[in-house]
Amino acid sequence: MVAAKIPQVLTFGKKKKAIAVVCCSQGRGMIRCNGSPLHLMKPEGLRLKLLEPVLLVGKAMFRNVDIRVRCRGGGQTSQIYAARQAIAKSLVAYYQKYVDEASKLELKDIFINYDKSLLVADPRRTEPKKFGGHGARARRTKSYR
Repeated sequence: MVAAKIPQVLTFGKKKKAIAVVCCSQGRGMIRCNGSPLHLMKPEGLRLKLLEPVLLVGKAMFRNVDIRVRCRGGGQTSQIYAARQAIAKSLVAYYQKYVDEASKLELKDIFINYDKSLLVADPRRTEPKKFGGHGARARRTKSYR
């Protein structure tokens, strides 16, 4: 006896060293990040950034999906930006695979018009430190005496 396959999509978001993996499945509108609800996420100042995908398209789009986010690596800010990107990408992928193309294009346009980084990863990374100085670009001051 084979159990019925639940429609789900796995996506990821990246920011610097942080990676967020999202499992978006059919459900009743629950969104959790590392096991806790979004309205309890720390720091409070960046909580709105994490809620942006929900606020942009409205709760009606999230009503029939459950989203579970797992964040690893990086700092708090990077993890929140990675999770925000992963949530937006997962919703677009879910609507493409299980709903219809028109609503997927509508979602994509809303996200891109607001902020491109909701769907496209930021390629910038930290530059490695080199010899002869304190950082990647800074050099030691030359002394003449």
